[in-house]
Amino acid sequence: MKRSLPALNYRIEAAQPEAHLFEVTLTIDQAAAHQQVSLPVWIPGSYLVREFAKHLQSLQARQNGRRVALRQLDKATWEIANERPGPLELRYQVYAFDNSVRTAWLDTQRGFFNGTSLCLRVHGQEDRPHRLELPRPEHPETQRWRLATALAARKVDRHGFGRYEAADYDELVDSPVEMGAFWSGDFNACGIPHRLVVTGAAASFDAERLLRDSQTLCETAIRFWHPSAAATGDASRRPPHARYVFLLNVVDDGYGGLEHRASTALICGRRDLPRLGEARAPEGYTTLLGLISHEYFHTWNVKRLRPTELARIDYSRENHTGLLWFFEGFTSYYDDLLLRRAGLIDDATYLKLLNKTLNQVLQAPGRQVQSVAQASFDAWTKYYRQDENTPNATISYYTKGSLVALCLDLSLRAGGASLDEALRAVWQRCQGGPMSEADFAEVLRQVGGRDFDAELKAWVHGVGELPLKPLLEARGVTWHDDPAQLAQRLGLRVGDPAGATLLIKTVLRGGAAEKAGMAAGDEWLGLEVGPQAWRMGRLDDLLLYAGTARRMTALVARDRRLLRLPLSLPAPAVTARLSVRDAGLVKAWLDAGAASPAAQAPAAEGGAAPQSPRKTGARLARKASTPSK
Repeated sequence: MKRSLPALNYRIEAAQPEAHLFEVTLTIDQAAAHQQVSLPVWIPGSYLVREFAKHLQSLQARQNGRRVALRQLDKATWEIANERPGPLELRYQVYAFDNSVRTAWLDTQRGFFNGTSLCLRVHGQEDRPHRLELPRPEHPETQRWRLATALAARKVDRHGFGRYEAADYDELVDSPVEMGAFWSGDFNACGIPHRLVVTGAAASFDAERLLRDSQTLCETAIRFWHPSAAATGDASRRPPHARYVFLLNVVDDGYGGLEHRASTALICGRRDLPRLGEARAPEGYTTLLGLISHEYFHTWNVKRLRPTELARIDYSRENHTGLLWFFEGFTSYYDDLLLRRAGLIDDATYLKLLNKTLNQVLQAPGRQVQSVAQASFDAWTKYYRQDENTPNATISYYTKGSLVALCLDLSLRAGGASLDEALRAVWQRCQGGPMSEADFAEVLRQVGGRDFDAELKAWVHGVGELPLKPLLEARGVTWHDDPAQLAQRLGLRVGDPAGATLLIKTVLRGGAAEKAGMAAGDEWLGLEVGPQAWRMGRLDDLLLYAGTARRMTALVARDRRLLRLPLSLPAPAVTARLSVRDAGLVKAWLDAGAASPAAQAPAAEGGAAPQSPRKTGARLARKASTPSK
């Protein structure tokens, strides 16, 4: 800590939980004359301008006990009219009622915040120590609350309330805080202390199982990046974090995560947690483990190893980079692969997960319109602002990026190397810091024994098809062309099948639905086949009523107008399905770089130390097709 410099002190009180208001007091020991302050407009890891300042209210400034005027310079920046340098105190409130991983939440049951939502940035003093005081709430409903954060504790009580310190503003706002009557457990992964905090779980929650499996995942990830898993004098050769905290918010229905340098904020559905007394895990548990794996992998890949454009965060505007295909896509490739290497899923389940991603990409017409590098750059305006045309005009840097990683991995393995080696090599080359695409290209050349410029140009910067089928078949995987579902055959996506009406959500480019003149938002009411007319309640009714007919009339409602649209049923389409043909070849690929974690028994509050990890129930995990951060 830079203790020789005057510190900035934030006191954050959950004083009005019933009104969802945090009260913040910021004390600047040595403010500049006409000091400027601002609130970030975005949070790193979630690439969208979110305008956090809209929830800041009642901002006041005092110097030497007297009120000082403020002038707002733009949507999130203020200048204090203090004519002389010296101590300055700011007080304000922040409305917190967004139950996501991105912002802040406060009610009588739980408190949570990211510093980007609550902590004003003091211009010119970002590199000074930032101290955070978090007093225990006095509200009657909060008496059982505890507090968890990855920030360094300076003086806290047994419940975690008290004083914390960050080296600078970046660390302060990269360390979310959780408050509530949560469950908490601890484990060591390769000698590094980890804490798992779970808020909102039902009484059936099998905490020990989640703790065990999380430990196994963490040790697998640490050994991936640092095969020796031992501390050395070279900072790039040892894990970058001295401790880690998982903050899991359990809700009725939800999914998402946001990475931080020594912690992550997660959301999952209550039914996705493992349950006491049930050997078979719920279907959503594999999805949750994949989310944990994904965010933990980010500890290396984006929080330390990061785009050169994000070497220093600009909190006032978009920070564009064309490398999210690497940082999010490659992380998406390894999140499920590390589940397999950790022994938490088997080969068949892994292929099902890969199959899901593969079809998401192949069924998106936008893959032939937008390169994955351009998708990375456009995240701010396209990926995080999806609409009915998104599948036609864009491609996800998560899903296609993961398939680029797959293609590079299998191509490298054909020459006796692997993407594992390449990632560790780029970590060494960039010393766990900023990197460019040129750094990665050079590492591929060194590891693979040849340059991969043609592949990067075609797969990352082009819109052609990836050579998935030959690469997978060379690794013992059989690619089947199965009949596609009716929605894919027609080229559309519909709303919830349990809904009262058949609502069209998306019309895909070049499909039969587009040729018929259908549009997003249409209500598909019925079908005319020859002299007969039928009311439709679900999409599958089409085949029931059409019989052998290939030409028919779709009856739709658009803006209360009834339309008769000529529909020609196209030939059956196909969808990809993967299966194991040569178990030895598949195992050699999936086992590569795996370690057998020598687990230390985690110690959890309120229970015995867990035993060895056990496998989750196999399921096809649902990777979100819309932004989860």
